[in-house]
Amino acid sequence: MTVHAGIEARRASGRPYIYHVHSLEFDRSGENINRQVYDVERYGLENADHIISVSHYTKDTIVNRYGINPDKVTVVHNAVSRSEGRIRCRIEKRPGEKIVLFLGRITFQKGPDYFIEAAARVLEKIPNVTFVMAGAGDMMPRMIERVAQLRMGRYFHFAGFLKGDEVERIYAMSDLYVMPSVSEPFGISPLEAMLYDVPVIISKQSGVSEILHHALKVNFWDVNELADKMIGALRHPALVMEMTARSREELKNIHWNAAAEKILSVYRRVCG
Repeated sequence: MTVHAGIEARRASGRPYIYHVHSLEFDRSGENINRQVYDVERYGLENADHIISVSHYTKDTIVNRYGINPDKVTVVHNAVSRSEGRIRCRIEKRPGEKIVLFLGRITFQKGPDYFIEAAARVLEKIPNVTFVMAGAGDMMPRMIERVAQLRMGRYFHFAGFLKGDEVERIYAMSDLYVMPSVSEPFGISPLEAMLYDVPVIISKQSGVSEILHHALKVNFWDVNELADKMIGALRHPALVMEMTARSREELKNIHWNAAAEKILSVYRRVCG
């Protein structure tokens, strides 16, 4: 939406135009892209003085799908804002209760259907699990219908769109966070979950997988592997303790100040 404004601002001011890419049409729509959106994105990328992408995953898309010279693209990973939510949200749960969380838009890009299919396999092995799908989107009616078809209604909760304290509370309640995205330029929510000492499973098709070395990773389409990793995390407390301990150490090096410094260095270089 800002491409034409950015190019016009460069013409009027004589200042360089830098295109910061957080998402692309191929992430949102897969192969069934809106050609008009793609054309605007490509026009903006071709005319930019420099491009910043939020991951190498996104940089590869820019280079391979839009024909952009890789030397024109700098990767600056996102980070996470620190929170005291886990201190304020003291949650009491029933003994033995396990909660697995999906939090994000319920759209093609986020892979909610893979989450539900994996949940059905988990319940075959562990019956005392509650699956929470928090968010809203065009796929929600289909997901509700699929849960009903699989007869998982008593184990599944659609929380709707959450904000503020509601988000903090659901992270604090969860035993496992799952992000099975089909195409995720970055994905900050796993970092947010880690702030609450929640172990995470993420798709390999995500930018955040480039900086997390102690998360469990799967190909989004491999429902069986996703279910196996969910079962492993729910059944083995020692694994979870190891993951959360190492995740705390990783988070110390993932902060916005570092991202800001990298972006400033790009600005200085481009401005000469």
